[in-house]
Amino acid sequence: MKNVLIRPIITEKMTTLNENNSQYGFIVDINANKIEIAKAIKNKFKVDVVKVNTIKNKGKTKSQYTKKGYFQGKTAKFKKAIITLKEGQTIDMFGEA
Repeated sequence: MKNVLIRPIITEKMTTLNENNSQYGFIVDINANKIEIAKAIKNKFKVDVVKVNTIKNKGKTKSQYTKKGYFQGKTAKFKKAIITLKEGQTIDMFGEA
């Protein structure tokens, strides 16, 4: 079985969504669909998922001038998932930190 969840998104905006709407953000596998994401969340955190929204981000082209010359590259593409949980349920992102 592939690893669907890569890491949680911990930003100021996601913290606000956690507190107000019981929503959590994760970076997920680029090929994962909403059903696989919901099952992975349910199995890992033992919570009920109501809704899954996904966002695909394309890699950006970056260029740089150095002493050795000009070179171009791309940043990695990735997929984000915003998970809405059943009311009253939470995910402890930080453990006992």
